[in-house]
Amino acid sequence: MPAPRHEPSCGEPSRETLVRRMAAGDPAAMAEFYDQTSALVFGLALRIVGEHAAAEDVAVEVYAQVWKQSAEYDAARGTALAWLLTVTRSRAVDLCRVRRRERATEPLDAAEGVCCERPGPEAMSAAAERQRFVQRALATLSAELRQVVELSYFSGLSHSEIANRLNQPLGTVKTRIRSAMMQLRAQLAPLHAAPLAGEDERS
Repeated sequence: MPAPRHEPSCGEPSRETLVRRMAAGDPAAMAEFYDQTSALVFGLALRIVGEHAAAEDVAVEVYAQVWKQSAEYDAARGTALAWLLTVTRSRAVDLCRVRRRERATEPLDAAEGVCCERPGPEAMSAAAERQRFVQRALATLSAELRQVVELSYFSGLSHSEIANRLNQPLGTVKTRIRSAMMQLRAQLAPLHAAPLAGEDERS
């Protein structure tokens, strides 16, 4: 499989341009943006959380947040990629913090006889709820839409690579990805409205 593409090719819009178009409500810009960056996002999330499934959950949340907050991006403060990776790190660290919380607050004498580390009930519940929420959002997509999202987000394939893999026209792949992103954005909006059970509210 060809290496995932990290940089815009000649003639493609820059990431900063794509973020400006996203802020104006252009879903095609969102599709192009994560086509360029999804492999980097997933790779960073995986290094932080250490689990493939958890990194996938982080990636979905990151792009939902980026779409929602694209108008807040300020090019004077850094590149679009730096902003994206900052969001990714924040999301991944949040997930790790939830998993550590029970261990950090557990009385020392409760650790006697423990043979291996395991997240406590609160952390497991919060992580499971987050994962169920993302999985439910993905489950609302048709099989065709879910397939292109998984290939783009989680396998790091470009639009052209997906078209070759599925033997589908490039335009069809882009249309499916654009439609899937719009549906996921609506489904995942509650993730940004309030913390999930077991998570502290941010100040």
